Amino acid sequence: MSRPRFFTVLTMIFIAALSRLLPHPWNVSPVAGMALFSGAHFSRKGLAFVVPLAAMLVSDALIGFYPEIWVVYGSLCLIVLMGTFLRSHKGVAPVGVAALAGSVLFFILTNFVMWIYHYPHTGAGLTACYVAALPFFQNTLLGDLFYTGVLFGVMAVAERKSPALREAALA
Repeated sequence: MSRPRFFTVLTMIFIAALSRLLPHPWNVSPVAGMALFSGAHFSRKGLAFVVPLAAMLVSDALIGFYPEIWVVYGSLCLIVLMGTFLRSHKGVAPVGVAALAGSVLFFILTNFVMWIYHYPHTGAGLTACYVAALPFFQNTLLGDLFYTGVLFGVMAVAERKSPALREAALA
C-alpha cells in the first residue's frame, strides 16, 4: 500500500471515529462503516483490524466505557472481516449489501448480549429485548448506510482524482 493511500485511509477512519463525539441520534454512528472501509482498503489484514479498533478506543476513551463494550468490538471485528471480501468487489451493490449485513449482525449480537445482561433469561425476555431494540435498529441502518456511503464514496472520488491513491490491481 502506498504511503499516500495508507495515510488517507488511516485519516478517514480516525475522522469517522471522532465524529462519534459530535451530537447525533442514538445508534447513528460510523462504527460499521469504518470497519467495512478498513477491511476493504487496508491490504494488510492486521492493519484492517487494528486501525478501527484503535480509533474506537480513542473515541471511547472520550465517550466512556461500559460493561457490554466487548460485544461492540467483537462485532466490529466481524464487520472488518466482511469488509475484506469487498477488496475485489467495491461496487455500490456489494458495499450496500455488506452495510446492511453489518447492521443486522451488529443488531443480533449486541442485543443478544443486552438480553444476557439486562433481561430475564426466558423466551419472553429475549423477545422483549429485541422488540425494545427495534426503534434503534432503524438508526443503525441509517448510520451504517450513511457512513459506509460517505467513506467508500469519498475514497472512490479521491482515487479518481489522484493516481497516488489508486491501489494496484489485486492478484
